Amino acid sequence: MREAITNRTAVLLTASVGVALLPCLAPLAAAAPVEDCLFNDSHFHLTNYVQQGTDMRRYVDEIMGGEICRSTVFGIPLQQTWSYDNSGDFAPTYYLHSDAPLYYYSFTDAYIARAYQKLTPAQQQRLDPMITGFNPADMYAVDHIRRVLETFPGVFTGIGEFTIHKEFVSGKVAGDVASLTDPALDRILDFAGQAGLVVILHNDIDMPFAGAGSEPVYLQQMKALLRRHPKTTIIWAHLGLGRVVHPVQGQATAGTAERNPTYREIVDAMLNDPTLSHVYFDISWDEVAKYAVSSPQSIANTSEMLNKHPDRFLFGTDNVAPRDQAAQLRVYEMWSPIWERLSPEASRKVRRENYERLFDAARSRVRAWESANVK
Repeated sequence: MREAITNRTAVLLTASVGVALLPCLAPLAAAAPVEDCLFNDSHFHLTNYVQQGTDMRRYVDEIMGGEICRSTVFGIPLQQTWSYDNSGDFAPTYYLHSDAPLYYYSFTDAYIARAYQKLTPAQQQRLDPMITGFNPADMYAVDHIRRVLETFPGVFTGIGEFTIHKEFVSGKVAGDVASLTDPALDRILDFAGQAGLVVILHNDIDMPFAGAGSEPVYLQQMKALLRRHPKTTIIWAHLGLGRVVHPVQGQATAGTAERNPTYREIVDAMLNDPTLSHVYFDISWDEVAKYAVSSPQSIANTSEMLNKHPDRFLFGTDNVAPRDQAAQLRVYEMWSPIWERLSPEASRKVRRENYERLFDAARSRVRAWESANVK
């Protein structure tokens, strides 16, 4: 791994695509790598909460450039309402800017697909678009996902990032509340397994400001959900953490001699559980990076976990519509104290190889499903 980020601007993907893309069902082969790039981005939002963002062509050529090999690309499935009664002439662009509700914005998938289709084959090879514009509390959500694949064959690799429980967001969403026990979510994950779609799922492991010494509220429900779908490749976004959902410390339960497990012990147990071997964790978001490098002990613990289970983690930025390459690389640079402690093998797997393994397999399986099911 390179020790420092250099100022290269000309190292771009120039290898030609071996088979020309057909108008609808031509499969994308595994992408040729960008030589000496830093990482694949497993978690990237092209647009924000009001569906504004970065031009996809510029994202590939300038922002990814020669530093980022490949990247997922998806919008945000929720649109922030601009309620004049709430914020007047101030137009909110983020969910914390307004008390007005969020609603599901299904057009995001068509927007991503059309932008992707305008790219050259070489540019397309570096991206893995994801379907996000569905309501996980709607039993018809599967029909939306299937319809997107039928309308835009040859484009999408997976679904997500979509959210079940998220601090300050879930309570703002108009309509039914999403749940880990909802049959609508089971239908989504079942179909993803059948079609080969890789899943990026955001679900906080705990509620905001949970009391110390208690087991994370959503842990058992989340593990039960994951176990119900052993044939589906699922990436748990951000290790289940958030701004105020922080790694639990495992304090003793009040009035007992028992101690709840620490966050590290919870993750270790999941990684060692054979019934969860289809589950992976992304270490995206600057908030997660802050936890990981917050102290010498945190750095040591995180490095040890990645070195011990290098096949199960993927790096991602969770950036939203970055303005330039420097903004896109900032989260990666925050992890520098940990990159330095990883073995060469673990570093390669977390930064690049796990992405390639999972998303190349998904590309192949989804294109096969489309060939069999799309007329």
